[in-house]
Amino acid sequence: MKENSKKLLHRFRMIGLAEGISFLILLLIAMPLKYLYNIPEAVKVFGWVHGALFVSFIYFAFEVMGTFKKSFGWFMIAFVAAFVPLGTFVFDRQLKKDEALLNTESVS
Repeated sequence: MKENSKKLLHRFRMIGLAEGISFLILLLIAMPLKYLYNIPEAVKVFGWVHGALFVSFIYFAFEVMGTFKKSFGWFMIAFVAAFVPLGTFVFDRQLKKDEALLNTESVS
């Protein structure tokens, strides 16, 4: 069970980082391409990628909340982090600490 929990948390962190990167690409590259250079395909492609990663992030946040007995407030912070540029990177700091704590507990 503990190994599955560690994998779940690690997967959630990686999806969060990918979601944050896709959000920045959408905002800083795709949107300017669409509105400044009239290339709407960039938003279409990265919009889909970001949307899929966003849904995955929320799904995994829900899974982590249940597995680690996190509060609904924690879930809401994760949810809001996905809407704020750089939010998932800031949120990842705590997740990284949680993951390190799990790794030290398994060594003991």
